Amino acid sequence: MRILALSLAAVAAATCLSACQTLTPEQRRAADETQCLHYGFRRGTDGFAACLQRIDLYRRAQARYDSDMLMMQMAYDLDQPYYGRRYWRHW
Repeated sequence: MRILALSLAAVAAATCLSACQTLTPEQRRAADETQCLHYGFRRGTDGFAACLQRIDLYRRAQARYDSDMLMMQMAYDLDQPYYGRRYWRHW
């Protein structure tokens, strides 16, 4: 019974971890092209190229924003602000 429970837990963990894999550049490009086709652009047009470019620019801007938020949080965790009761001196 215990072996069955452990094997089920291992299968569940493997299933959860397999869902976390990232896209390859080819898969990401195919997904972007599908999205632009869904928006109504046709392959080979300037609008289609602009759509792909906007998606790429948005992805890069989001990555910069996430990086900035991470750095701000790390800075706050390492060097918290100097206000609050424990920093006040009552002479």
